[in-house]
Amino acid sequence: MKIAVIGAGYVGLVTGACISEMGHTVHVIDCDPDKIAAIKAGNPPIYEKGLDELLQRNVGRSLFATSDYDTVRDSDLVFICVGTPCRDDGCADLSMVRAASQSIGKILTGCNHAPVVVVKSTVPPGTTECVVRPLVQDAAGRSDIPCAMNPEFLREGRAIRDFFHPDRIVIGSSDIACFDAVASAYQGIDAPVIRTSVPAAEMIKYVSNAFLATKISFSNEIGNICKRIGIDVYEVMKGVGMDTRISPHFLDAGVGFGGSCFPKDVTALITFADSLGEDPLILKAVIKVNENQAVRMLTLLKSRLPMIRGKKIAVLGLAFKDNTDDVRDSRAIPVIAGLVKEGALVAAFDPVANAAMAKIFPDICYCSSAAEALTGAEACLVMTEWPEFSRLEKEFDLMNSRVVIEGRRILSYRDREGVCW
Repeated sequence: MKIAVIGAGYVGLVTGACISEMGHTVHVIDCDPDKIAAIKAGNPPIYEKGLDELLQRNVGRSLFATSDYDTVRDSDLVFICVGTPCRDDGCADLSMVRAASQSIGKILTGCNHAPVVVVKSTVPPGTTECVVRPLVQDAAGRSDIPCAMNPEFLREGRAIRDFFHPDRIVIGSSDIACFDAVASAYQGIDAPVIRTSVPAAEMIKYVSNAFLATKISFSNEIGNICKRIGIDVYEVMKGVGMDTRISPHFLDAGVGFGGSCFPKDVTALITFADSLGEDPLILKAVIKVNENQAVRMLTLLKSRLPMIRGKKIAVLGLAFKDNTDDVRDSRAIPVIAGLVKEGALVAAFDPVANAAMAKIFPDICYCSSAAEALTGAEACLVMTEWPEFSRLEKEFDLMNSRVVIEGRRILSYRDREGVCW
């Protein structure tokens, strides 16, 4: 198949690279010339495990990058994979989805061919049929362009594995031919393919992320209770997670969730519910618990080190999770902000996310290793579960005092304390 992918971010580039690996011809379209140049050179503009190998194998053969929408004219499928960040009012910002839809429609003006336009971006229910379809068809001046919804369930840091080994493939379509066209792009992948209505497919993505975020906040709240009475919450959740009705996934207590999906999607779903006259109490509590965990990290630090002004505090881990350089809504952000406000001297280290965090906090010290960050530090806060942090031991001897607090349970170092365990 000939496939166009609009957007070269985490979802778009991974989707395009993986589909090209399956033998389809893919053109990734993005308005950022730096991203296009990097992709053409076989260098991923984002950090994602295994992505560089995919690009090197397929760029110039079955995978191409461009800022030109012309390739849409000859495509069988056009995936919209642009961002939908939160607006100030909590709603999903659909401006990039609207712009992509209009650009697709304009290029199809006077074209005899009608590709299937597939929305992969996370959008509120009703967006594909009430926003994307009208914009595409009005810009094209024709009413025969089919649209579908195909949400992605890719975890950053594990996105390529998730693409080739998904739990399910969800396709929202009211037309069987349209459904078949989208499903054919995934031929060869062993996973159940679920056909739903278009708005149901949109809702499935929001509800999936909201439920996983709920499991995390629930585990954190239980962890906060367990810490009060000296119980190891990880022991508790190990026993709870063995119940097949619950499963062990997303029960790890810690400093909370971040990233490009959970915070914005839960917030957007809350705002969407409010607009319908519903008051989503559980979802609002999920966000509140998540915000409070970062505050607990700072409160615990100050209880162990009452005066932090002028003191060197090491922060290990800046990305919102391991195996990515994405710092969007990382729990390290409110923690660093709190440290800076208190006058601490922050020494930060992340294996791949230093540069990304430097755009948010340009004035703190960024170190080239954990050892450098720990040298002379009065305290250490671990914010990301990078596997290499589990091997740290003698590096903590470089600290002035041994106040080590984990926001993620990853250290094997015995003299550490967890935020909620």
